[in-house]
Amino acid sequence: MRRPAGIGAGRVRRLALLLALTAFAVPSTAVAAPAHHAPRVGIADQKTTMFTDPLFADLGIRQARLVVPWDAMRGGVELAELRQWLAAARAAKVTPLLSFGHSRRTGRQRVRPTPTQLQREFRRIRTAFPWVREFVVWNEPNHCSQPLCKTPEIAARYFDAMTRACRTCTILGPEVLDSPNLRSWVRRFRAKAKHEPKAWGLHNYIDANRFKTNGTRTMLAATTGELWLTETGGIVNRTATVKIPFEESPAHAADAVRWLFDRLVPLSPRIRRVYLYHWNPSTPTDTWDSALLDLQGRARESYRVVKARIARGTARG
Repeated sequence: MRRPAGIGAGRVRRLALLLALTAFAVPSTAVAAPAHHAPRVGIADQKTTMFTDPLFADLGIRQARLVVPWDAMRGGVELAELRQWLAAARAAKVTPLLSFGHSRRTGRQRVRPTPTQLQREFRRIRTAFPWVREFVVWNEPNHCSQPLCKTPEIAARYFDAMTRACRTCTILGPEVLDSPNLRSWVRRFRAKAKHEPKAWGLHNYIDANRFKTNGTRTMLAATTGELWLTETGGIVNRTATVKIPFEESPAHAADAVRWLFDRLVPLSPRIRRVYLYHWNPSTPTDTWDSALLDLQGRARESYRVVKARIARGTARG
């Protein structure tokens, strides 16, 4: 393994030892994955540029995810962006996964819709875009920047309302972060929901970037059905008030993506999709960069890791 810049030899030896040990162990909360287990790979990105990028076409990816403000259908720039993104995805023959999130309208970021309001907005999206059939109830609801952080019971009512509104859609349970409140939040959601999700979403950045399995194993143990890693990847750079300590660099990001495909995905055949966030940075001052391409549009090492895993058949486009 190439050593990421700034990481000491001792840490590299510890990581190498951990990789060697985990190669022979199956976590007790997971099911050993068969040799043919190969999840579909997608990209989570709000921009449309990737759909016409030759590097995107070269991967053969046919899945992409977009976070949509719950009130986007009320018009304005949010609706225009949704129409543009979906048109680009459809032209590229890419299946969209739409995840509801907080409003982006001034003063409404913390407004929590009622289940009836969310169901109505969901039906408006279905009417406008009937070919879109994959949805997520809410993006990172267990993060306390979200209006559902302390009310998973409301998220459960959202899920039931969306399930009733479209019986033929694939509707994921909430896509949660692998943070300390994951287990309790999911438990409260499941206790309230009248329908059991057939699939769940997980954002396991902590596991991927700290070379751990705890959060993913916890989610597998706390749920049934499929598990989609709807946001994950290796972090190149980030700006945050409180940082979980780990190296941040393109080399680290590649190591994290290797860990994702070689150690986290094999935890269970229930892990059916992996959406990497994201395709390319927008500006040199982005507050988050886990992109597969650099600012000039050149493939990073993490891109080559993804391409190699698809080529060897441990992942599918």
